[in-house]
Amino acid sequence: MQRRNPVLYEAVLLSEKKYRREKAGIWRAVAEILERPRRRRVAVNLGRIARYVDGDKVAVVPGKVLGSGRLNKPVTVAALSFTGQAERKIREAGGRCLTLRELMEGEYKPSNLIIIG
Repeated sequence: MQRRNPVLYEAVLLSEKKYRREKAGIWRAVAEILERPRRRRVAVNLGRIARYVDGDKVAVVPGKVLGSGRLNKPVTVAALSFTGQAERKIREAGGRCLTLRELMEGEYKPSNLIIIG
């Protein structure tokens, strides 16, 4: 992987490190998705997040969150990046926006994480 984006590179390293420490396959999957070429990078609309995330689950988007769609419930979303509109809509619904670094440094159970993308 070429190291042109320091945020992306750091997210991959942290994800692989967390996988080795916890042996939870979700972190390995996140690292593999992040290592894809730019043309295959994940972009997810809020409508899809609202459809698949319930209750205390955390949506993990190894890519960019876009602002199309509605959120009717508070949702915690961790992503590589957010558009301004997506971040605003998540906060207005009472949810939280996390970077992948914040997610990995926090104490979230792998069973409460859902990869969307």
